[in-house]
Parts: sequence; structure tokens; C-alpha cells
Amino acid sequence: MPAKNTGTEALLKETAKRIFLIEGRLHATTDDIAKEAGVPRTSVHYYFRSRDLLFKQVFNEAMMDLTVRLNQVVESDLPFREKIENFIDICLTQAFAFPYMETFMVTEMINHEFKLVDKESPVKIKGLLKEIKTEMAHGTIPQTNPMHFVINLFSLITYPSLAAPLYKQIFAINSASYLKLLKERKQVILKVLFT
Repeated sequence: MPAKNTGTEALLKETAKRIFLIEGRLHATTDDIAKEAGVPRTSVHYYFRSRDLLFKQVFNEAMMDLTVRLNQVVESDLPFREKIENFIDICLTQAFAFPYMETFMVTEMINHEFKLVDKESPVKIKGLLKEIKTEMAHGTIPQTNPMHFVINLFSLITYPSLAAPLYKQIFAINSASYLKLLKERKQVILKVLFT
């Protein structure tokens, strides 16, 4: 049996990532991916056996990216506000690069019951929630269930990207103007979250 060409495999993954996470074409077929990668359709099946396995590979890598971002925040020794500022920077940069990542991940979790790939994340989240409680006790953030802080943080970062096609039409603005608006989000988010 001939050795697999890892260059072709990487090309297919990068093409799928672009189609799903950058362009938001979640219903793209293996034919679409192969055609855009410039390889025969059979290559997709050769390297990934099925569209679902290719989806799972892209999903797992996207989830690992999210996990790395979260871990960078949770494990740093920075003061809490600086951690959150860094987290916002990382997430916004990721959202600019891959605007449909969260849409893709949620869709695949619903449609294919994909699971988180990092089993340690819940433990690290508990540590973050404990730190949030401490900040609430110090009065730097409003008193509430710490999960609301985390949900608000993610929502304020990701929702404007998720809803970009809708908002661009509603407000009749082009992509460049909307991107400028998104780049202003960090200060807006910090004002909402901190007292």
C-alpha cells in the first residue's frame, strides 16, 4: 500500500477549515472540499474515510484552539482584569480570523453529538469560577452567579461575530465598517463586565 501524502491530507484539512470556519459554508460536501483543494474527490475518502470524520477532525482542532485560549487565561498569574483583557484580545483575534468557528462547533455538537476533547477543562473552569467569586467579594465585578460572568464574557465576544451577516444587512454597513465596530468591542466588553 502506498504511503499517504501528508501534504494532501493537510491541504484537505486547511481547505475544510477555510470553508467551514472562515466562509461559513457548513453544508459544503466532500466534492466541494476536494474541488477547492484541487484534488480528486476520492482523496477526501482516502484520508478521512467520510465527511463526518473530516468534520470531526476540524471540530477537534477548533475545540483544542478554544481550550488553549481558555487555559492561557486560567493558568496565567496575571491580575484578574488583565487575564480577562488578554482573553478578550485572544478571542477577538480568533473571531476575526475564523468568524464561523463557534457556529461550526455548536452545529456539530448538535448534529453529530461531538464532545469536548479536553477532559481537564471542567476542572480549570472551576478554578476560574473560584477566582470570579473572589473578585466579586472584592467588589471589582458585580455579585451574581459566577457562571453569568463567564456566559456574558463569551456572549459579548462571540455574538457580534455570529450575527455579523444579520447586522450588516440590518444596519446596511459593509464588512470593513463592521470589522471596525468589532475592533472597538474590547473596551465595551470591559465596561459591561467590570464595575
